[in-house]
Amino acid sequence: MSKLSIGKVLKRQWTVIVAVVVVALVVFSVTRLHGIFGSNNEVSRPSADSLENTGYNPKRVLFEVFGAPGATATINFLDEHAQPQRVDDVPLPWSHTLTTDDPTLFADLRAQGDSAPITCRITVNGIVKDERSASNVNGYIACLDKSA
Repeated sequence: MSKLSIGKVLKRQWTVIVAVVVVALVVFSVTRLHGIFGSNNEVSRPSADSLENTGYNPKRVLFEVFGAPGATATINFLDEHAQPQRVDDVPLPWSHTLTTDDPTLFADLRAQGDSAPITCRITVNGIVKDERSASNVNGYIACLDKSA
């Protein structure tokens, strides 16, 4: 009679039994695949996670303003921290060097002179990135390099 009752249970509950067997096979397969493909292993990337720059290749940005002998100018520029700086009535020629380990620097230089001509130049690691001139009296010039 026990054979007869097991057969009746199987006939009535076959969908539940199949579902339990399928779930068990899926869980076993997924567990084995995780072990094979190494998804349980943690990947270590200390250099990628580090926010600190090592200073491997520092940039040297040179700002220059030229003018007629004895001329003066008011000069505005952004420093290595992108903070505006101003120098009033400086004799020309004038130069200022910024050194940074940052991958980029927004180099912005503006000047207004009291005579003609006036020229500005931005040089990065010895390469001239921008140079502009104005030939009018009290000329205003601006040099810019967005990717210094």
